[in-house]
Amino acid sequence: MKRCYGYIRVSTVRQGDGVSLEAQKEAIRAFASHNEIEIIEWFEELETAAKTGRPVFNRMIASLRKCKAEGLVVHKIDRFARNLTDYSRVTELMDLGIAIYTAIESLDFQSRGGRLAADVQAVVAADFIRNQRQETIKGLYGRLAQGIYPFKAPIGYLDNGAGKHKTPDPERAPLIREAFELYASGDYSQLALLDVMRKRGLTGGRGAPISTSTLESMLANPFYAGIIEIKRNGRTFQGGHQPLISLATFERVQAVKAGKALKKTTVHQYTYRRLFRCRHCDGAMTPERQKGTVYYRCHTTGCATKSIRENDLEDCVHQSLKKAALSDEQIERLMALLRGWMRERQKQVKQEAIPLKLSQLAEKRERLTDALIDRLITRDVFEKRNAALLFEEQRLREREAHLNSSKQPDPKRARKFFELVKNLADIYISASPAHRRELVEIATSNRWVDGKNAYVEPSNWIRKLGQVDLALNGGHYPGTLRTSGANFNDISELLCSEHAMGIERICQA
Repeated sequence: MKRCYGYIRVSTVRQGDGVSLEAQKEAIRAFASHNEIEIIEWFEELETAAKTGRPVFNRMIASLRKCKAEGLVVHKIDRFARNLTDYSRVTELMDLGIAIYTAIESLDFQSRGGRLAADVQAVVAADFIRNQRQETIKGLYGRLAQGIYPFKAPIGYLDNGAGKHKTPDPERAPLIREAFELYASGDYSQLALLDVMRKRGLTGGRGAPISTSTLESMLANPFYAGIIEIKRNGRTFQGGHQPLISLATFERVQAVKAGKALKKTTVHQYTYRRLFRCRHCDGAMTPERQKGTVYYRCHTTGCATKSIRENDLEDCVHQSLKKAALSDEQIERLMALLRGWMRERQKQVKQEAIPLKLSQLAEKRERLTDALIDRLITRDVFEKRNAALLFEEQRLREREAHLNSSKQPDPKRARKFFELVKNLADIYISASPAHRRELVEIATSNRWVDGKNAYVEPSNWIRKLGQVDLALNGGHYPGTLRTSGANFNDISELLCSEHAMGIERICQA
């Protein structure tokens, strides 16, 4: 009786859970019993035969080369060879005297005609795989053209089945958005951001804390801004999913990553690092801890400014925010102006030519495609220009959504935001050091230290709120979008800006 190996294989784990493996094994057992063959060992594999490098197959071939068995029995020829590289390794075994049998195909590998028939079947199987691969790729790019991402959802999104758009993960999407906003600020290196996001609870695909490489890939992925990019060939598509960030935020992040914007390595998490400068020499006030107290020092030789306690800086910021607070009367006047502005804004929407601009971009993309088909440009040139058009289209769509949405600005949200501005000083005192720092960045500007004294001014957007209210209080509001040098359109943009979202996020923390 001839001692042989039995090899069975299916392409997927799902097939392995069914009857395919057992059906193959039964057919091989029946063939062996009728041909005086003893199966001395079974080799089972759950992997496609289209690619080389199958571990179980390789182990079996190595064992047969050492003549540990006299032959090999498979269900049918495509079970062990759907690529010609692996099939050539099997034919080498035949040349070494190893017998090859197929359980349900009448192939005589010992004869010239049988070998020829097996060769033909192997070529057909390899061609089948190539055609299947081409059809699969065609289907994938068909989905991509529809704005559907046919691969595993990036972190922050959820899979909803084949042919459906990815949707934001309610748990991780806010953290992803926060990661982009923090990095776009330029105040965090990737290592510092990694530490912050791990503390926030952001996890990777398998639930483990997010890794350095995952964070790096995430920050470089335009999918979060609504653009699908295929890294392998550089092709880009307009995504149909809901973006987590604006395109402007994504581009700001890329500028920071490329070193085109200030990026810092935060070794020590001092609250006011790099926020205050010396009034005399314009040097940064450098923090250091001495006997439990944090000092900010000017290290310029001979400068009149030496050092100041962190507590003194906190008092200065607190007093500045108290002076910038809105009164109840100011809030009511601002709300009245907002309602009037929104009526005017609806008129502006009709005057914007965004649909026309989008139509013109679509025509440009069609001409670009025609140029590629006519071989007037190369594929690389096409992809670069097409990506630029897609990014421009995304900007217009974001602008169109901003103009058309009746929820931007939402009067209820506006009132809530004005109330937060009214209480900025109290919010600042109760905030954590990280949020306190963020609040200082959002709400103040021109932060100086002169000798032992600190000076802080409210940010431009806070001053504009006061300018609008002053114009109203003085009776100069003419009912148009502009008021005595203060443009309420700027205030509306503020309500939808990262400043407003940042303050709201701090209050929710």
